[in-house]
Amino acid sequence: MGETTGKEKTAKKKSFYKGLKAEFNKIIWPNRETVGKQTIAVVACSIALGLIIALLDLVMKFGLSFIL
Repeated sequence: MGETTGKEKTAKKKSFYKGLKAEFNKIIWPNRETVGKQTIAVVACSIALGLIIALLDLVMKFGLSFIL
């Protein structure tokens, strides 16, 4: 009742890979300059956020030590 032949499975796999290849070809890859700019932006934001968190941690630490 739920049996399938090998041909149906391979046809599904082929159409899946054909569709996958078609979607993969639609991807617009960024050029080297864009990737470089975005990498610098991410690193700069990460460093800035890390410094903000460290500063807040330091202020809270001194505040709690003053209270206690």
